[in-house]
Amino acid sequence: MKIVFATNNPNKLKEIKALVPKHIEIVSLSEIGCNEDIPETGETLEANAFQKVNYVKEHFGYDCFADDSGLEINALNGNPGVYSARYAGPERNADANMAKIITELNGCENRKAQFRTAIALVLNGEEQLFEGKVEGEISLIKLGEKGFGYDPIFVPENETRSFAQMTMQEKGEISHRGKAVRRLINYLSSL
Repeated sequence: MKIVFATNNPNKLKEIKALVPKHIEIVSLSEIGCNEDIPETGETLEANAFQKVNYVKEHFGYDCFADDSGLEINALNGNPGVYSARYAGPERNADANMAKIITELNGCENRKAQFRTAIALVLNGEEQLFEGKVEGEISLIKLGEKGFGYDPIFVPENETRSFAQMTMQEKGEISHRGKAVRRLINYLSSL
């Protein structure tokens, strides 16, 4: 099976390819000639994920899946949420995003948070949604060098390490994206 993953993020692409079995070939947006930034103007992760798959289907004709993920911090009323990638500005700078969160949580004891992923799939004219969630807390210092995005400041529940201190395989076992991808794979394998 060959399917398009609607992302231009090389880190997400690498992470997803490491999670899917060999019989499912993941094709990137650049491989289908889509190099533009697909709009993400939805007010929810789910809306953004469906916006991306529908864009690819409409403009390129491919069945595909897309994800949108967000970090939701209790003390920040669920922010940055759907604005996670551009929390500190449209540049989508991970270091600036983390710095903003660390500043906002300075002096706050409640650092509980969750990461959520919504994966939308358009396949054979049908839409499906797969979700994954992991709870944890925010570290006020960066921990580790691996991963991307908020990985250096997110410590999952029952762990002492941040996502950035884990191997890609360790992260994939417990992460929000890993859980959502496993649900997607189970669905694709059942067809």
